[in-house]
Amino acid sequence: MLLKVITYNIHKGFNLNNSKLILHELKKLLRTIDADIIFLQEVQGEHDSHKSKFNDYPTESQFEFLADTIWPNYSYGKNAVYPKGHHGNAILSKFPILFNENIDLTLHPREYRGLLHLEVLIPLLDKKIHLFNTHLNLFHHDRIKQLQKIEHYINHLKLTSPFILAGDFNDWHLKLHQELMKCLNINEIFIDLHGQHPATFPNFFPKLSLDRLYYSGLKPLKAKVFYESPWNSLSDHLPLYGEFELKND
Repeated sequence: MLLKVITYNIHKGFNLNNSKLILHELKKLLRTIDADIIFLQEVQGEHDSHKSKFNDYPTESQFEFLADTIWPNYSYGKNAVYPKGHHGNAILSKFPILFNENIDLTLHPREYRGLLHLEVLIPLLDKKIHLFNTHLNLFHHDRIKQLQKIEHYINHLKLTSPFILAGDFNDWHLKLHQELMKCLNINEIFIDLHGQHPATFPNFFPKLSLDRLYYSGLKPLKAKVFYESPWNSLSDHLPLYGEFELKND
């Protein structure tokens, strides 16, 4: 079975300088790709002033707006809460969700972070797969501590089924990769298929490799970054796209 996946930091639904709402265009583009699972970071769950400032701002949460009828199953991990609203990570899925949990990775009040964990059922294969979505801190010493929390959590699950760990790792110095692969016994799809992490930030002239698509128990088939227009004028990041083969062992 072919499994199509996207991971994307959507910058709270706005373009690079926060001058334009991109949600409606993003919704159309995601439908054309028709991925099975979408990992989203910096998703606005609620923001009171945006609704009054932008006439076309969705009445529902951003993840519900994007999911609509295409991805009927979704989960949101609320991480940052403030007077006007909150934001965090979300996963949109075409498959039923059996379990969800949001793990707090916050180390200090300047950056509220989390690890969203879902277990979904692939009905066609009667097979379960685990999904992990995260967004790590800006400073390397913080990311090391968060990585240790992620490793402890995932290893404690003692998973025997396939899983995907995706998100914005903010690892532009490429210092976390080897530790992740070793401690979790996972691979990264772009490394396996192209030999390097792709640059995904900033969207208009990508120089930094921040986003990752790790996996275990799956066969990588295709890995792509959407560099072309209009992707390079939407969020401040570019999305990663991956295709995997999922077998019913």
